[in-house]
Amino acid sequence: MVHALRGVSVRIEAGELVAVMGPSGSGKSTFMNLVGCLDRATAGQYLLEGRDVSGLSRDELAGIRNRKIGFVFQGFNLLARRSALDNVALPMLYTSRSSGERREQARAKLHLVGLADREDHHPAQLSGGQQQRVAIARALVNDPVVVLADEPTGNLDTRTSIEVMAQLQELNRGGITVVIVTHDEDIARFTGRVLGFRDGRLVRDEARGAAVDARNLLGTRPAEPEAAA
Repeated sequence: MVHALRGVSVRIEAGELVAVMGPSGSGKSTFMNLVGCLDRATAGQYLLEGRDVSGLSRDELAGIRNRKIGFVFQGFNLLARRSALDNVALPMLYTSRSSGERREQARAKLHLVGLADREDHHPAQLSGGQQQRVAIARALVNDPVVVLADEPTGNLDTRTSIEVMAQLQELNRGGITVVIVTHDEDIARFTGRVLGFRDGRLVRDEARGAAVDARNLLGTRPAEPEAAA
């Protein structure tokens, strides 16, 4: 038997912005799958908002994923023949909301990520950065408590990557816990904490203090008032 993770004990507080790093085979993907309730550990506990979800059934875990966790992927995972609005609304098909309520909520999340004027566009009509923002809006549509982003900038150029990180930082400032898997130290600098994995063990848990503000690099942060002479 190969143990993907061994002796790992991590506490992520509500409202943190965390990078998860490590080489291929280090255990970081297994860690993210456990955090996202996609897998169950063979031993130990996983507490989500104080509730032990380790022993829940597949259906119960699916319900938690739908209500509590939003996912953002490197490849966007958008439906090519559906509009941005339809893509964002998709996770709500498994809720009791009416069609009108689903569209209203999806429209609000597109507005949140700055794509209110692109709701009728299909993925092929959007840039890579816009597609990723649609994916972020989709992750937010059920108002999750945590967003898990797996290499969210992996297919993007440098400036677009910074734009996506600015969006994730903005969500975090709004109170959402954000956990990002990345191989890129340049992306990790936008987070306040780095968890590093190697050979199934947690070998790094580094608090960064003040993260780099992506808005500064984009020139979109309001200027600080100058001190009086």
